[in-house]
Amino acid sequence: MKKITKLDTASQIAIRDCMGAKKDEKILVITDEVKREIGLSLHENAIRLGYHSLLIEMKSGKINGEEPSAEVAELMQKFDVVFCPTAKSLTHTNARRAASAMGVRIATFPGITKEVMIRGMNADYKSISRRTVKLKEILETGSEIRVTAPVGTDITFSIKGRAAYASKGLFHAKGESGNLPTGEAFLAPVEGTSNGVFVTDGSFAGLGLIKNVNIRIEVENGYATKITGGALARKLKAQLDAVGKDARNIAEFGIGTNDSAKLSGVLLEDEKVMGTIHIALGNNVSMGGSVNVPIHLDGVVKKPTVWMDGKLLMKDGKLLV
Repeated sequence: MKKITKLDTASQIAIRDCMGAKKDEKILVITDEVKREIGLSLHENAIRLGYHSLLIEMKSGKINGEEPSAEVAELMQKFDVVFCPTAKSLTHTNARRAASAMGVRIATFPGITKEVMIRGMNADYKSISRRTVKLKEILETGSEIRVTAPVGTDITFSIKGRAAYASKGLFHAKGESGNLPTGEAFLAPVEGTSNGVFVTDGSFAGLGLIKNVNIRIEVENGYATKITGGALARKLKAQLDAVGKDARNIAEFGIGTNDSAKLSGVLLEDEKVMGTIHIALGNNVSMGGSVNVPIHLDGVVKKPTVWMDGKLLMKDGKLLV
């Protein structure tokens, strides 16, 4: 009999605990050639736990937020639970949103590695869930956020009237979705209201850990107008310019709530690290905004101080709520 590995255990936690899969539910695993090992683990463990599971492999996308094929999108709507361990994110796609609207529960694992899967899935999701939901409820009462950080971040934006979301790691209700591993409270700043500078010194989606030169992004009236910071900044600009002006929309503000997560260069984990915030560019339709472009890229800021309507929520990376 095959020995149960740490990856098997992580997959079983994802299926049984995080998604709360019931015995008669059908599971779909969508993976690609890059993340095949994790896709196969989820599929095999779903079968091991007694579920009907289908594994499909597609060619990896080029950018985060790129739509899968029409066939894959259609298939997503025919299952109860869908897992997406892929190199590029399917989180902010019309395919994912359409399946969620049909009541499908979906977990996306963009850029997941074996190490991140094992470390991240063995977190205490009950306490992460409580912390995240509390933060979501606080954010929904606010009008304005200001974020500063030691390396130069100083940005403000309106959150008035915006719904906040708790990616809490427990997706048990119809239509619930989010990343695994997880742990973040997030929302879409009101379009056109962001002004200031944010400097990412943790990591950036698709670019990995930021080691030597930070990426500095100047923001005017909701758009990133100037991006500097060496080779990584040039790479980021090229990705945004390939999509157009709306790729520079300030799309998301999120606060990490997972105390087991570490900065690893895998954005999926990095944006969940407790003591960090992240700001994303591009698509915000998935979180109640109006900008729908096929790109969504997050930058992680270390040791932030966050005010909501003048009241401290975080000080130097420590949550005060």
